Amino acid sequence: MIRYLLRRMLQAIPLLLLVSIAVFLLIEISPADPLTLYEDNPDVTPEDILRLRAKLGLDEPVFVRYGKWLWNVLRGDWGTSHVTWRPALQEIAELLPNTLYLMGASFVATLLLAVPLGILSAVRQYSLLDHAVTTFALMWRSIPIFWFGLILIIIFHVTVRNPFSGAPLLPGGGMYDVRLRGTPGYAPIPDYARHLILPLTMLTLFSTARYVRFMRSSMLETIHQDYIRTAQAKGLPQCLVLYRHALKNAAIPLVTIMALDLPTLFSGALYTETLFSWPGMGRLFLRSAERGDYAVLMALIMFNAVLIVIFQLVADVIYAYLDPRIRFT
Repeated sequence: MIRYLLRRMLQAIPLLLLVSIAVFLLIEISPADPLTLYEDNPDVTPEDILRLRAKLGLDEPVFVRYGKWLWNVLRGDWGTSHVTWRPALQEIAELLPNTLYLMGASFVATLLLAVPLGILSAVRQYSLLDHAVTTFALMWRSIPIFWFGLILIIIFHVTVRNPFSGAPLLPGGGMYDVRLRGTPGYAPIPDYARHLILPLTMLTLFSTARYVRFMRSSMLETIHQDYIRTAQAKGLPQCLVLYRHALKNAAIPLVTIMALDLPTLFSGALYTETLFSWPGMGRLFLRSAERGDYAVLMALIMFNAVLIVIFQLVADVIYAYLDPRIRFT
């Protein structure tokens, strides 16, 4: 196993190098100029823009700029935002905890809902519960996520009001109430929890609809295997057969999907964070793309690529735990 993991890590190096080259070239051919935001500033002259372009190295050939970027990354310097003039890693580090707070809560809630529902739906195939779960999954996978987020805001922030104070029932955006934060008697935990409800609901419902379909399909295939019938013939309790024998093998496809989705815990949810003005990584990515802040964009994309490689390795280790027949050499 150790030899296999080391080999995979070495193979990831040229893969990440190719990803960085592809992303750098795609950004290079982008029609957006990273200095466009300064052109409308009356205090910035064309000569200032030329000096700034030379300072950022934008007048150099693309392969020279890529070489400098790669050398700086190897030294731990991921570039500087030309909008805020702060290190790109600092921009990411400030917003990463906010994204982990939202995405981590959504991930836990999704697993708590999707795994039991998928198991029950498979065990009670073609029952009323199975039809309800299948209908729920198809419905939520068909609804546009941005539309559903707007509906949540319209209902719970605009339409429905608190019967005692007349204020909106739930906050429509942000991570906390900027008007109350720092005032005497301010309770941060209830305030953060109230702001979490709508984006958490949006993410959890859509993720649950996706995971429950994989869990149901995999569980249906597993519970009809010969070793499951043998365990049932021995008189083992149904719960023991399902959770000790069936669930481990049925979870392998789900682990594969989770390994692909786990990097989003760190990279954020683009639509959700934008709709609810959540100060996270997804919103930072969109803002950086709009402003042509290429240093931050490169850092975000490469950060996500590294996470994908890491979680794929973690998934391989989990495979061997779930199925003893799997061996890596």
